[in-house]
Amino acid sequence: MVRPIGKVNIVKKRTKSFVRVQSDRFMRVGESWRRPVGIDSRTRRRFKGTRPHPKIGYGSNRKTRFLLPDGFRKFTVKNSKDLESLMMLNRTYAAEIASTVGAKKRVVLIERAKQLNIKVVNADARVRSVEN
Repeated sequence: MVRPIGKVNIVKKRTKSFVRVQSDRFMRVGESWRRPVGIDSRTRRRFKGTRPHPKIGYGSNRKTRFLLPDGFRKFTVKNSKDLESLMMLNRTYAAEIASTVGAKKRVVLIERAKQLNIKVVNADARVRSVEN
């Protein structure tokens, strides 16, 4: 089994999602974040007691940004040439087989990844066991 080079603790500054203004008051207003734009909007003017805005300060640490919990970064693979490019980076990146790849080609890619000692994130997707 492949292990990442160095496992770093991933610290998220904020895990709660930012909620849209007045989404709790009206059913027609969804919870997904939209920037407030009204001229009198208290939230846009960032008054005390209003909802927090997404801003640059909530960003993740650059060392741990885009890291999976197991310490790898994802790289989408569509063909065997993409897989070959991960040969020297197999302890930093894990392959994720694209959703557009069919079942037959997927089996071939997984076999090749085992030979190259590359971790495949979604190795068991679309692969059926043979029934006797």
